[in-house]
Amino acid sequence: MVLTDKQSTALTEGGPVPEAAPRSFGDVVKAYVALTKPRIIELLLITTLPVMFLAAKGLPPLWIAVNTLVFGTLSAGSANALNCYIDRDIDAAMRRTRRRPLARDLVPPTNALIFGIILGVLSTLGLGFTVNWLAAGLSLGANLFYVLVYSMILKRRTSQNVVWGGIAGCMPVLIGWAGVTGSLAWAPVVLFGVVFFWTPPHTWTLAMRYKEDYAAAKVPMLPVVATERRVVLESIVYTWATVLCSLLLWPIAGTTLLYPVVAAVLGAACLWEVHRLLGRVNAGKTGVDLRPMRFFHWSNAYLALLFLAVAIDSMFV
Repeated sequence: MVLTDKQSTALTEGGPVPEAAPRSFGDVVKAYVALTKPRIIELLLITTLPVMFLAAKGLPPLWIAVNTLVFGTLSAGSANALNCYIDRDIDAAMRRTRRRPLARDLVPPTNALIFGIILGVLSTLGLGFTVNWLAAGLSLGANLFYVLVYSMILKRRTSQNVVWGGIAGCMPVLIGWAGVTGSLAWAPVVLFGVVFFWTPPHTWTLAMRYKEDYAAAKVPMLPVVATERRVVLESIVYTWATVLCSLLLWPIAGTTLLYPVVAAVLGAACLWEVHRLLGRVNAGKTGVDLRPMRFFHWSNAYLALLFLAVAIDSMFV
């Protein structure tokens, strides 16, 4: 058996041998679906639908909600596929990402590029013709920002990459609101701010766990270029900003008392966990002993439950 260069490298490094090109139709479908990073799309949808409830002050129009979610999914899938194309060298160098389709040679890079572009065109036109052109424009802007600004410029050049690159991940709240109302307002801007401040500590704690991966791929994530203490202290600042920003929705959107109570409880839990992370740093713990993934998982639950509270509260306004 003759090994490719990539397979030989994987054997030398002790990692799994990348698979050859997929042989069945099912394998092909799975590879292209994997390019869209479905788990990331799930997170984006978690923030889109509740904002539509808030905008409608109850149940949003079914047709608008379905089309916004479907074409929003295609838009996010487009951005993720194009990101896979741009980051294929990074993905192959990192243990966490080396099983992605391009890193395993399951999809030709040119095909991934074309696939991403097609999804982007379909999503923009779909949102424009079935929802409204403001939502379509915001979706296209988010896609282009993620691909051109974050993936091609920020990610490999600055430790602030996820701070400003995270703007793309905040856009679904504006898209959801625009889909229902055809305009923008301060309420979705507040929730945009929540996701904006939430993104850095969420991503940095994951990067702390995979610090060696990012270093090997030469990606200057903050945990790679800064001390663990600095990463945790900055995470605390952003977490406080997240919680305080979340509470602004109460007076601005005129929610019931349900939302601020839930937001305060969830925020307190998140702050408790990030300060516990600082306590472990102060105790001299480092690396895996810091258990940064505890905060990462807490922050996932925080965002999902917070936006669920937005949706439920909207039913009682």
